[in-house]
Amino acid sequence: MLTVDFDRLGLRPGDRVLDMGCGAGRHAFEMYKRGADVTAFDQDVDELAVVSEWFTAMKEAGEVPAGAEADTLEGDALALPFADGEFDRIVAAEILEHIPADIQAIEELVRVLRPGGTLAVSVPRWLPEIINWKLSADYHNTPGGHIRIYTDAELCDKVTKAGMEFEGKDYAHGLHAPYWWIKCAVGVRNDDHPLAKAYHKLLVWEIMKNPKTLQVASKVLDQMIGKSMVLYFRKPEVAQSDAA
Repeated sequence: MLTVDFDRLGLRPGDRVLDMGCGAGRHAFEMYKRGADVTAFDQDVDELAVVSEWFTAMKEAGEVPAGAEADTLEGDALALPFADGEFDRIVAAEILEHIPADIQAIEELVRVLRPGGTLAVSVPRWLPEIINWKLSADYHNTPGGHIRIYTDAELCDKVTKAGMEFEGKDYAHGLHAPYWWIKCAVGVRNDDHPLAKAYHKLLVWEIMKNPKTLQVASKVLDQMIGKSMVLYFRKPEVAQSDAA
């Protein structure tokens, strides 16, 4: 279940890419399959171990183009252990809403992106997220949980002030927003509630079978109530300070 559109990001085989806050690795795996040299970065060493195992399994199964490389690295988003301009593309999916010092994290992403490189940032969309917060305090009051709700304008402002050029936005996972509203209403940990179980089956059907009816419904709902918003940026070829 991908959030980022890699064609829109401009991903090409051989690109050096960073999946910052990779989690279980869904975006890292797709970029690896597309022939990129991937660094999956996170602070959760247990998840990184699983991601590393999947990288190995994908290569052994012949699922990645020859020459593509993938690795994992544990560290702090506020002090990325990479050189300036090291990456061609960066994905930061559903991570900034967890980080108190989000501006510092954004500045680090911009620093390690090469001039002309592209960045995709996704966070929970304002309306679906604020409904979740109002329905359930447990949804966000957890260690490492969501600490802020972004508007499109706020996130765009923070990233452009760090030196990036805004290229566009999109929304994703329209079918998933109602599922989380149900979960927040009946209890975020109450997976056995009949409504939650029934809707979860619908989402599994979407992921496994991707029927035409749900494809159409998803396209409509993405724009209306998509749970995630994705903003795309490009780093200027000439630093703004140099061009002034």
